[in-house]
Amino acid sequence: MPSNTSAPPAKKKGRRARLLLVLLVLVLVAGVGAGGYWGVSTVRGSFPQTTGEIRLDSLSGQVEVKRDAQGVPQIYADNETDLFRAQGYVQAQDRFYEMDVRRHVTAGRLSEMFGEGQVETDSFLRTLGWRRVAQEEYDKVLSAETKKYLQAYAEGVNAYLKDREPGDVSVEYAALALTNDYAIEPWTPVDSVAWLKAMAWDLRGNMQDEIDRSLLTSRLTPAQIKQLYPEYPYALHQPIVDGGKVDESTGKFGPEGGDDLGTGETPGTNPAGIDGSGDSSQGMASQLAALSEVLDGVPALLGPNGNGIGSNSWVVSGDYTTSGKPLLANDPHLAPQLPSLWYQMGLHCRSVSATCRYDVSGYTFSGMPGVIIGHNDKIAWGLTNLGADVTDLYLEKIGPDGYLVDGEVKPFTVREETIKVAGGADRKITVRSTEHGPLVSDRSSELETVGQKAPVGNAAPDRGTGYGVSLQWTALQPGKSMDAIFAIDRAKDFDSFRAAARNFEVPSQNLIYADTEGNIGYQSPGKIPQRATGDGTLPAPGWDSKYRWKGYIPFERLPYEYNPERGYIVTANQAVIDPKKYPDLLTKDWGYGSRSQRINDLIESKTKDGGKISPDDMRTMQTDNRSEIATLLNPLLLKIDIADPHVREAQKLLEGWDYTQEPDSAAAAYFNAVWRNVLKLSFGNKLPKEVRAEGDCINVRPADATGPVDEQNKLVRECGQRDPDSAQPDGGDRWYEVVRPLLKQEKSEWWTTPGSRTDQATETRDQLLARAMKDARWELTAKLGKDVSTWSWGRLHQLTLKNQTLGTAGPGVVQRLLNRGPWNLGGGEAAVDATGWNAAGGYEVIWVPSMRMVVNVGDWDKSRWINLTGASGHAFHTHYTDQTDAWAKGELYDWAYGKAAVDAATKDTLVLKP
Repeated sequence: MPSNTSAPPAKKKGRRARLLLVLLVLVLVAGVGAGGYWGVSTVRGSFPQTTGEIRLDSLSGQVEVKRDAQGVPQIYADNETDLFRAQGYVQAQDRFYEMDVRRHVTAGRLSEMFGEGQVETDSFLRTLGWRRVAQEEYDKVLSAETKKYLQAYAEGVNAYLKDREPGDVSVEYAALALTNDYAIEPWTPVDSVAWLKAMAWDLRGNMQDEIDRSLLTSRLTPAQIKQLYPEYPYALHQPIVDGGKVDESTGKFGPEGGDDLGTGETPGTNPAGIDGSGDSSQGMASQLAALSEVLDGVPALLGPNGNGIGSNSWVVSGDYTTSGKPLLANDPHLAPQLPSLWYQMGLHCRSVSATCRYDVSGYTFSGMPGVIIGHNDKIAWGLTNLGADVTDLYLEKIGPDGYLVDGEVKPFTVREETIKVAGGADRKITVRSTEHGPLVSDRSSELETVGQKAPVGNAAPDRGTGYGVSLQWTALQPGKSMDAIFAIDRAKDFDSFRAAARNFEVPSQNLIYADTEGNIGYQSPGKIPQRATGDGTLPAPGWDSKYRWKGYIPFERLPYEYNPERGYIVTANQAVIDPKKYPDLLTKDWGYGSRSQRINDLIESKTKDGGKISPDDMRTMQTDNRSEIATLLNPLLLKIDIADPHVREAQKLLEGWDYTQEPDSAAAAYFNAVWRNVLKLSFGNKLPKEVRAEGDCINVRPADATGPVDEQNKLVRECGQRDPDSAQPDGGDRWYEVVRPLLKQEKSEWWTTPGSRTDQATETRDQLLARAMKDARWELTAKLGKDVSTWSWGRLHQLTLKNQTLGTAGPGVVQRLLNRGPWNLGGGEAAVDATGWNAAGGYEVIWVPSMRMVVNVGDWDKSRWINLTGASGHAFHTHYTDQTDAWAKGELYDWAYGKAAVDAATKDTLVLKP
């Protein structure tokens, strides 16, 4: 997952722009390495001016930009438009190259910067049409006030770009200029709006699960697949909202009551017999695997979609805090990018009034005005991904004249797109859409016959030349999320906060809240579809109108809480509410609640018997690294009778281990290696190649084989096809719930493995655990050495920060110049300190707490925060990664907010004048 594994920021399977390798060698190795012109003039020439005065024609009044020791700016202006003009200017100073690459992603114009290697990615992005939807939002949906702010922000960005050569903006442009006549275009308001589409894409929910369940049908039965996607454990891991119900007479959700409303199941969940049965499942698997590969190539700007995309947030009432006021914590789990996805900033009206209403500080996105997460003078808020199912794939019966619905042929909606290519000829593509959405299967020759052998029942029409695949997604419809961001920034109480949240349509997020009056709250906003038939877990039959979306859950029905009796609210991607208490389907694919329950337990243990929680307790909770799966599995591992003295030596590391995953822990290193090998032996080697990691090769019976293995039906060598960062089994807390009941069974089909030249076949749980312990011992011997006393989790579990484009390919010397690290980290997958790794791919850190904050509500200057990297996107700048060492240690910096505190913390002051 790092989303930063190719140039531009696509996953590792994305097509690399080969020009960049040449540019890197020419510019960075020859230049910086030699300490010549490129190393001094070009690199430092783009650093921002942070002191003195600068005149900007677009300003109407004087603006001050005060930066602290970490280079974090606090902006002071007399009116709102000047405030957002200055925000645009300052963000462009520090991060314009990042902003420019990002807008080329959202517009499907990467080929203009990086050449023909990005044409396929651009084609898919144009098919999705993020930029087109953003333009429609700006033209037809957003308020006049929001458009005024967006225009002011764009004016500020363009004021920075004015009269600057590309090489003066960032060193990357100097490199591009050697072989590409790329010219920087002015920033537009729609460039900012389109970023929300990329954010929504990376937080889109269960599309990959929908594909994977279909892919698994080639090797597993429906019953086995169900075992691998267990129900959410409501009895073990409490949901966010534990009370409330929908009043069917008013259609509103209320916090009172909590009556049983039934099963929460959606009737007719099996779409037209699409169940994985029949001899044709392998055909569908190969086609959906092609779709999965195309999706994997789309740049993921936030991180790997799926179980790793998460976050922690929680808020504790003042009744249970040392300050007597609420405390609020948030740490979103996203891709480890360089620069960090977040940009810290304060936006302050010098005198808050009806005409200048902003006094807000927190985390922003470069390229977009406003503050996304933070606080103003009255309220604080945080975000985590709700994970609502807002995407559906539809199999479409297509022909030359259109697609079939209820026996009638409907015409496609068609548009032409032209992709400009640096150093090459333009490419033209045709985008076809059905009533559900764009035909994503048009974007690859392999996908032209997606669904040709889909396992559908007799309700399906004649296949003809096969099924296409279309995508319906809430973010492809114009919405008002940009309005919501500004409204949240100036909200003063829970009513105005909820009113703002009403427009936070995509991506659907968990919003937590606290205010200076001592209130705490939660709201689940978002445009979440209501399905007449089906539950969104498998591709639906587009030819049957019963599977259309019938609308969206009204905002009034969405769950919320206000001052719950328990005195705290925790959101960490767990289920929002028990379906027995709530009639609407939000998703079937929640995170499984390991992190959220650990946070709940920590709060309860701290507050029992009248205890109080301090801000430092909140910080300590954020860095809690206890492994839940270890509490289940480790006692069984200690009971295994191990004869091999070398394996027994490793087993002894687990004796007395407290399940914490500190960087220097040998026990954590060995346990996680055992867990990885348990998953590989029991599940990984039984999964189809389409979901296993690249390079993971095993001898298996052909998927379409029947009868006993013989000369005509012998084992074949089969290698995984999935990017290692998104392969299965990933080891996340879904797998905890898969394994939990199996650990009580001495015998299960999952415990069986074939023998090899060095290993006997296994038939029982303990036999497989013993084999996993042996395999882990020798794996770590190869990686860390023979002496177990030198082992440590941090040496396995490392974070390397990679520059988003030029630092992700090329020879090692180039990467050493642009990238930073590695850092040896503690924490782990599904721990509160969620330094995630994918067990199918290795131990490398692939998602992280991308920032951390603890807000001391009402006593704002005692709040604390930190970013993953630093304020600057300029390589070699002081603030490039100056926060990372402290972040890795779990430390936080003081967060100045009030004027006196900001002045005391100020190291540089820049005055912007009209």
